[in-house]
Amino acid sequence: MQRLLCICASQSRPLLILGLAAGIGLPGLAAAMAPYLPQMVAVLLVLTALRIGMRDAFGALADLRWSLPAVAVLQIALPLAIAAGLGLLGLLGTPLALALVLAASAPTISGGASLAIILGQDPARMMQILVLGTAAFPLSSLLVLSIVPVLDDPAVLIGTGLRALATIAGAAAVGFALRRWLLAAPTTDQIRAMDGAAVLFFAIIVIGLMAALGPVLTDDPSKALGWALAAFGLGFGLQALTLLVLSRGPLSHVAGPLALAAGNRNIALFLVALPADIMAPIMVFVACWQLPMYLTPILLPRLYRRFTTHD
Repeated sequence: MQRLLCICASQSRPLLILGLAAGIGLPGLAAAMAPYLPQMVAVLLVLTALRIGMRDAFGALADLRWSLPAVAVLQIALPLAIAAGLGLLGLLGTPLALALVLAASAPTISGGASLAIILGQDPARMMQILVLGTAAFPLSSLLVLSIVPVLDDPAVLIGTGLRALATIAGAAAVGFALRRWLLAAPTTDQIRAMDGAAVLFFAIIVIGLMAALGPVLTDDPSKALGWALAAFGLGFGLQALTLLVLSRGPLSHVAGPLALAAGNRNIALFLVALPADIMAPIMVFVACWQLPMYLTPILLPRLYRRFTTHD
C-alpha cells in the first residue's frame, strides 16, 4: 500500500486530470457522490493534518503578523473592491457579481495543502491560512454581504461558518492525534505515502464537485463556457496578481501559499449558508470554479517556480 501511495504522489497531475474527466464524463457517478462531499472533505482534512503535524500547521506565533492581515485582505478588502468595481459598471445586482463576490469572500479550500504539496509550496502555511480564514468566515462574510445584500437572516451564515470551523477543527485534531500516536517521526517514504493519499483523495472529491457541470455542457455549452471563463479569470488572475505583488517584498517567503489561498476558495460553503433560490443562478459557476483549482498544479507550475522562494 505504501508503494502504491508513493506512486500516486509521483503521478499527482495525471490523477487530478482523471478526476476532472470522471466528474464531467460520468454524471451519474458525480451525482451519486455529491451528497457525501462534506464527509469526503473531512477525511481529506484528516489526511492533511496527519501529513503536516500540529507543530508545523500552527507555526510560530510570529506568523500572525502576516497571516491575520492576509486573511483580512483576501476575505474582506478584495471582495469589497470587486463589488465596488462591479457597482461602477452597473453589474452589482447580476448573477456574475454575486458569483465573483462570494468566491472572493470565501476562505481557502480544504484541499489547499494538497495543491501546495503538488506545487512544491509549504503545506503548513496553507493549513494556517485555512484555519484563520475559516475562523474569520462568519464575520468577514457578513461584512461583505452587507454591501452585496442577499441574506434575510444573518444568523444562518454565522451558524454555517461556525459549523465549518468546528468540522475543520475536529478533523484537524484527529489528524494531529494520529500523527502524534502513529507517526511521530515519519520516514521519507512515509511522508511520500501520505502525500500520495492526500492527492488521491483530492482527485476523488472533484468527481462529486463537478456534478452540476456535465448536464450544462450538453444542454447549453455557451453558458458553461461563459461561466468557465469567469472562473478561470478570477482564480488564475488572483494567483498571478498575488505572486507578482508579493514575490519581491517582505512576504516573498509566503508568496506561494498566499497566491494559492487567493485563487482557490471554498465557495461551496455558501451552498449551505444561503437559500437555494439565491444560489441557483450561479450553480454552474460553482461547478466551473473547480476547473481552475484542479488545473492550477497542471497549468501554473512554471509561474510558481519563477515567483516563489522556499524557506
